[in-house]
Amino acid sequence: MTRVRRGYIARRRRTKMRLVTSTFRGAHSRLTRTIAQQKIRALISSHRDRNRQKRDFRRLWITRINAVIRERGIYYNYSKFINDLYKSQLAS
Repeated sequence: MTRVRRGYIARRRRTKMRLVTSTFRGAHSRLTRTIAQQKIRALISSHRDRNRQKRDFRRLWITRINAVIRERGIYYNYSKFINDLYKSQLAS
């Protein structure tokens, strides 16, 4: 029986998967099954961390505003400051 050469579709799919994980270390960038698992894990992490990044930057923003308020000698906290801004219609 003659040898049958397989098509290129599966190879193309694996190559696409490898492009995503090309910067991963070790088997995570070489073995097909591990690549698939790590790709899923990376996508989950990136989705979760986009929201976490927004949360972290908001906390940093509040901390910085608090520091500036206290530097000016106004002994306020962030929530009272923002409340006063809304009252005086400087913030919308």
